[in-house]
Amino acid sequence: MEGFKQTLLEAMQNETAFTIPLFGGIPVGSAVVVTWIIMAVWMAATLLATRNLKVRDPGRVQVVLESGVSFLNGFVRDTIGPHWRPFAPYLGTVALYIGMANIIGLFGLTSPTKDVNVTAALALMSMVLIYGAQFRYNGLLGGLKRFGKPTAVMVPINLMEVLIRPLALCMRLFGNVLGAYIIMEIIKYLVPAVIPAVFSIYFDLFDGLIQTVVFVFLTAMFTGEGIKEEE
Repeated sequence: MEGFKQTLLEAMQNETAFTIPLFGGIPVGSAVVVTWIIMAVWMAATLLATRNLKVRDPGRVQVVLESGVSFLNGFVRDTIGPHWRPFAPYLGTVALYIGMANIIGLFGLTSPTKDVNVTAALALMSMVLIYGAQFRYNGLLGGLKRFGKPTAVMVPINLMEVLIRPLALCMRLFGNVLGAYIIMEIIKYLVPAVIPAVFSIYFDLFDGLIQTVVFVFLTAMFTGEGIKEEE
């Protein structure tokens, strides 16, 4: 059991894939390398899927793509409101990245979202989007007034949310992905055949996609709250 514990601890670490021989050596973690792979896959898929777009008589692939874009736009519009359009590309990109990052374990690669540094970076980017939009659409004074909603008594709590929200986004995604990984490793250790494959469908696929939806939905919801027009 101690051997399994040590193996699990080693697997949970973000190993250095290689070192760039500059400035005394710059280590590049496995999470970064897998992220590059995800980027390359999506860029290649985009080029292949959009090379024959047509205005009339679109093919099946184009219909699927347009349906996906329409769904994304509708979701962002309903969640954020009238100013939804600039946010749809970012939210769609984050959804594609996190979605593939969460299920890439099915292909024998280590999920980047198992690394807290990755989830923290995603959460910080979302916070820049959320509060940047709040001040962009409300102005400096209007953005500051948002921290006093619904009453001035809420100012301390609303200011605490500036730190709590990114922490919640980060730890929710990281905790669920890491927890699913640990459970799968334990199942593989105890029952090495057949059963792990069944549980993998849930933990690596279903749960991974759920966490993608939750992260994107919360980011969109918080953004919408910050730029919601006064009633």
